Amino acid sequence: MTASLLRTAADLRARARTGRRAVVMTMGALHEGHATLIRTARRIAGPEGEVVVTVFVNPLQFGAGEDLDRYPRTLDADVELAGKSGADAVFAPSVDEVYPGGEPQVRISAGPMGERLEGAARPGHFDGMLTVVAKLLHLTRPDVALYGQKDAQQLALIRRMVRDLNFGVEIVGVPTVREEDGLALSSRNRYLSSAERRTALALSQALFAGRDRHAAQEALRARAREVPATRARAEALSAIGESRAAADAHAVATTAGGPAAVRAAARLVLDEAARLDPPLRLDYLALVDPSDFTEIGDDFTGEAVLAVAARVGSTRLIDNLPLTFGTFGDAS
Repeated sequence: MTASLLRTAADLRARARTGRRAVVMTMGALHEGHATLIRTARRIAGPEGEVVVTVFVNPLQFGAGEDLDRYPRTLDADVELAGKSGADAVFAPSVDEVYPGGEPQVRISAGPMGERLEGAARPGHFDGMLTVVAKLLHLTRPDVALYGQKDAQQLALIRRMVRDLNFGVEIVGVPTVREEDGLALSSRNRYLSSAERRTALALSQALFAGRDRHAAQEALRARAREVPATRARAEALSAIGESRAAADAHAVATTAGGPAAVRAAARLVLDEAARLDPPLRLDYLALVDPSDFTEIGDDFTGEAVLAVAARVGSTRLIDNLPLTFGTFGDAS
């Protein structure tokens, strides 16, 4: 499948439109993670619908000293990958096309959620991101727009904007795509040297450690609920050798667990990575409520996000995993 390359809003408006339009917004340098988004969009749009991929490196979401100038721009390869993955068109406007009067005077404010975590590390980033997403939603007029869950805070803010400002579009989050060693796919991975990439694996390893600690805790708590409460029943089980298992389950299930244990398990991996050569320099490790990205308490129940951001060399990377607390079941 070959994707048409469109450079202007007029070109996009001129396209005959049939069925549902699904849009995947990117800053280019497409990789398998983007391909997964496009393939998912193709399934949602169906054979009668249309998939549009936007490629635009948005200057508003880059702060001072960030990598706007060196951000990879590979449009020819992007168009090819988009077409092979199921896109009908690639909309790659210039900065002047998106911001015809220069930087916009009126912008979307991300509010309090946009000042936490990534927003604290990159002031103004989410205001710039939401402003361009709003403009691209207006320009492309999709029925559904897809975004990767790797950028969990971005996805949460887009959902909030769409709800608060009554955008008539469905927002779909697509799970993070990882390389075989667990590293989340990112356009910035290409900046890493071999040694830096080995250190960068600590981000996903820390998340997995937190997830596994949580899963073990939840499984032990579920097992503890099945342990007999009376001496007579305990003695009966002892005869068939289950008393030690019951005691172990009770002991572990009643020790410090929950969010504190998840954070501690992840932090241990990150602390070790800080001593590597080259070292990992942690920006934040957070376990948050996805509705507002505030830290959860030890008595929290429901969906949560374990998120991490760090620098390796000159490259800044982020990653996250979803977790569920209080179900005595699976961790994610």
